[in-house]
Formats: sequence, C-alpha cells, structure tokens
Amino acid sequence: MNALETILENLTTNEQLPAPWVESGGVYWLNAPDLNIREVAHAMNALRARFITITAYQLPGSKGLRLEYHWDLDGRLLGFSFPLAAKSIESIYDLCEAVDWIEREVHEGFAVVFAGREYEPLLLREGNTCGVNLRETGAPGKPGSGLLGQEEVAK
Repeated sequence: MNALETILENLTTNEQLPAPWVESGGVYWLNAPDLNIREVAHAMNALRARFITITAYQLPGSKGLRLEYHWDLDGRLLGFSFPLAAKSIESIYDLCEAVDWIEREVHEGFAVVFAGREYEPLLLREGNTCGVNLRETGAPGKPGSGLLGQEEVAK
C-alpha cells in the first residue's frame, strides 16, 4: 500500500487514527517520510478536505527548513511535515488555489522555491529580497552579523 492509499484508508475508516498517525496539540500528524506533497494534496482533494495553511520553520544550524501543511477534514485537523534541505518543494497551487497567498509568503519570507509556479513581483518593501525572515548565521552583537546583541536591543 502506498502513502496515498494509507492516507485515504485511515481517514475514511477510523474514528481515532492509528499509527502512523500521531496526535499532538490537537493535530493528527502523518509520520510517513516517503510522502510527496502533491500526493497529499490529491488525497485531501479526494476527501474534500479544506486547506488551512503552511507553516515554515528554519531549523537549527544548517539543517534547512521544515514546512508543515495543515488541512481540516470534517473538524479533524491534519498535518503533514516536509523537511527541506534544498529550500525547494513542488507547488500545489494548481491543485489547491487556497495555497496561493501562503506559498508566496513562504517564498518571500524564507526563500523557498515552489517548483512549477511563477511568481508575481515581490510584495515586500522595495529593495527587500527573498528570505527576509531567515536567521543570520553570525553571532549576535558581532560587527557585520546583522544580529543585534542585548546592548543594541536595549537602545
């Protein structure tokens, strides 16, 4: 059984979702490392689930980013996590128009490339570039790091 079939079977036949689903903070997370976001979007469309949002996280050190996709299925919140080592993932805009705004925001804020989609001009302030929400790698307070030390924050 592939990941898509697992999603469909578990969601349509079980009141409480069994492993590999894990409930945390009111969200059911599917722990399946071989998932593809486009397969997930197709499955959610087949179930008539409502897309909610994408949450982006910059992981510590050089571990890259993680995107978490959230859907609502009849009051049950579903989450799918995708680690991004290369800051790229396929767009699902053609499958779910509701992701338009949030894919743009994640692209602009975290420099994630959503493969297969074209972008309008940036919505950020003039002169800003993609990735404005990414943490610098320098030490706070060091000249040229771009990060403020405690004494600069107090000013």
